Amino acid sequence: MRIDRYIANHRVIDLKSRDFKGAIAELLKVCELSKVSRVKKSDLLEELIDRETQMTTYLGNGVCLPHARVKMKRPYIIAVGRCPLGLDFKGQRDYPEIRYLFLLLAAENARSYLYGLSALARVFQDSIQMSRLANAQSLLEFKLELKSVFGGQGRTPIHGHNRFNFLMLKEAAKIAKGSKCSSVVVFGDTFGGGIEIGDFFKSFKTVLIAHGSSETIKIKDQIDAVLPIRAYSQQRFSQLRSAVLIGLARGVFKNTDRLCCIGGTPQSNQFDSVMVVDIDREFRSLLVDRSDVLPSNVLPEVVERVLGIATELAIEGREGHSVGCLFTLGNSDNIHQFTKPLILNPFHGYKEEDRNILNPFMDETVKELSTIDGAFVIRGDGVLSSAGSLIHAPDYDHRLPSGYGSRHAAAASITNVVDCLCVVVSGSTGQVSLFRKGEMLPLIDKNFLQH
Repeated sequence: MRIDRYIANHRVIDLKSRDFKGAIAELLKVCELSKVSRVKKSDLLEELIDRETQMTTYLGNGVCLPHARVKMKRPYIIAVGRCPLGLDFKGQRDYPEIRYLFLLLAAENARSYLYGLSALARVFQDSIQMSRLANAQSLLEFKLELKSVFGGQGRTPIHGHNRFNFLMLKEAAKIAKGSKCSSVVVFGDTFGGGIEIGDFFKSFKTVLIAHGSSETIKIKDQIDAVLPIRAYSQQRFSQLRSAVLIGLARGVFKNTDRLCCIGGTPQSNQFDSVMVVDIDREFRSLLVDRSDVLPSNVLPEVVERVLGIATELAIEGREGHSVGCLFTLGNSDNIHQFTKPLILNPFHGYKEEDRNILNPFMDETVKELSTIDGAFVIRGDGVLSSAGSLIHAPDYDHRLPSGYGSRHAAAASITNVVDCLCVVVSGSTGQVSLFRKGEMLPLIDKNFLQH
């Protein structure tokens, strides 16, 4: 979803009101709802305030993202307001920290609504991009930065390379050709200001592994696909495993592909390594039957989101303590036949849209509930079905390495009897592992996670 297409200059304003309700009213005033909808702005204002009362839309980093579905022909309307002195809202303590209000109105039939929220949230979580917005002095500068950030321009790419980078790219192309690789994978976090690879890999499918909002860098003439990773490990092979998993799910890679990977120390602006990876060999345990790495009803975006949350839990824990948790993805009805609730279901009674893992406002809820014993059961489309569920799948002769506990055994068991996927965070080591068809694939080790 191209966010910049829905940000019109006249809907980017400096807010005069210090009250949250008044600020929302200012943003609604610049939205041309009368042309595309029969909804009354007064009714919409009350709906937005009511939603804010039930659950805050403050995302951190000074950003608040009020949003609503509206009966209108246009798919989206976005209005943006700056409030450098913060806002007040019923005495709630987070609102004085707000510096930007992003009002998102979506048509009722907008299919990519949650993806739009996620795309916005990814940028807001990127401290570098947010600093660009914060450094804009005048309203005109702010509008230009908004277009740049959400239009995918990122920071200015590094043009040209030093002699060593040139040599690395040249030799990587030779290695890719000599080893009969089908794709070249470039670690985008090697360069802090964007990346330019020229025509070295024009004979190959070229894939960029990107972090945060850097997936929007405009190098379409050089890159065939971008695999965004929400949270990186400093260990490049862990990064690669996560990216290849997403690539397999999206159809970017095939299990028979051979990859030539080139990268370097993050933000060093210097390539320093080249490696060749056979997907079939690396993922053999998951691809025994040459079947898809994901169950047919699990969306790749859901896997990306769950892996991101799992990695953040491995890094941060909760309140300074390590947290272990288990996520099951796909075929939730079949999974529930092998589960027992340990607590009352905290997701019961909520709209599916409000309890979807793709909704960025669910992140903190999921992280908070991760401290409760039991598993999260998630539908393939991302809807959270339950939390605190005890899995009691039938016993089987598993091949787990020694030292793994009941959480990993439960994941291995349930994926063996139900066509689903599991992501496990180890409470003792912080390792993030993926389970498919009873087999475990370690993805990220806490010792190598980037803080």
